[in-house]
Amino acid sequence: MNNNNSDTVPATHEATHAQRRLARRVTLVNGIAVLFILGLAAVVLAADALLLVFACVLFAILLYKLSEIMHRRFHMRRKLALGIVVLLLGAIVGLGGWAMAPQISEQSTQLAKEIPAAIERLQGEVAQHPLLKRVVDELPPPEDIVKQMSSMVPNAGLFFTGVLGALGNVVIIIFVGIYFAATPGVYTGGFIRLIPQHKRGRAREVIDEMGDSLASWLLGKALSMLIVGTTTAIGLSLLGVPLALILGIIAGLMDFIPYLGPIMAGIPAVLLALSISPEMAMYALLLFAAINMLEGYVLQPMIEAKAIDLPPALVIVMQLIFGTLFGFAGVALATPLAAVLSVLVKMLYIEDVLGDRPAKGVGSS
Repeated sequence: MNNNNSDTVPATHEATHAQRRLARRVTLVNGIAVLFILGLAAVVLAADALLLVFACVLFAILLYKLSEIMHRRFHMRRKLALGIVVLLLGAIVGLGGWAMAPQISEQSTQLAKEIPAAIERLQGEVAQHPLLKRVVDELPPPEDIVKQMSSMVPNAGLFFTGVLGALGNVVIIIFVGIYFAATPGVYTGGFIRLIPQHKRGRAREVIDEMGDSLASWLLGKALSMLIVGTTTAIGLSLLGVPLALILGIIAGLMDFIPYLGPIMAGIPAVLLALSISPEMAMYALLLFAAINMLEGYVLQPMIEAKAIDLPPALVIVMQLIFGTLFGFAGVALATPLAAVLSVLVKMLYIEDVLGDRPAKGVGSS
């Protein structure tokens, strides 16, 4: 009788312990689900603000990387190097804008007038071919196309809207980016303190890897944008295409968006070239194809050698997803967001969860 009682007590204790473990797991799963829903709601409801913060972080990383290069090269204090970098960038942008502002303003106004006329001429040319005429009949009128193209400009704002909103975004990105770049340890250290102590070392490794990857990508992309914009402006000017300067600026800015950006930049240039002659439009198309080949086979591999190698299909899919969720700003920031997600998946899932860590001393193929 006593033996039966002694066997029953451990069994009851194990059952109780199992119930407690099950209750803890259920509570943990429910908590994770609630946090996921709250995080998803925050992303949906505050998407513009989060994208603006991410843009500030990108600008801060660029400033920090440039100041770090100057700090190592000239052995000066990093904050002094940051101040010099900010002043140099401000001087370059300010002097360049002051020198080219009248021409840019005039060409921008003229471009807005020329695009509708170019679309009408294109529809007239295409309408002469029976097979293409059916496609033309399905297209909206030129006024609607221009409105759709111009609507992308206000939507490019991340937080506010309209021209003043875009200027407000620029001011916020500049000042917040400078504050972030001046004292990055304050913000990264504060974030790391939210993580359990035994995970803080790994968290700092992940943050450093994300920062290095984004910094390398940004420096390479800035150089690529400058080369593409300059080459496009010079090439269109030599071809005799009107408004070559503003079209070159558009091409340089749109180069920030891989794959989709060059296509968006080439459309107005080809339309304007078509207003001169079909041969001129063909030459402009060949020019953009040559520049895209230069970027795809020379500039892009140089960027990926220093940063993360992102497959083209992944980048385009991310652009479509973020563009659908967040508009034009999502398309513009899709590639750096994909780079961040790539680092997180590689380090936190592949290496930490699956245990698939690269062997020391072995380079990636």
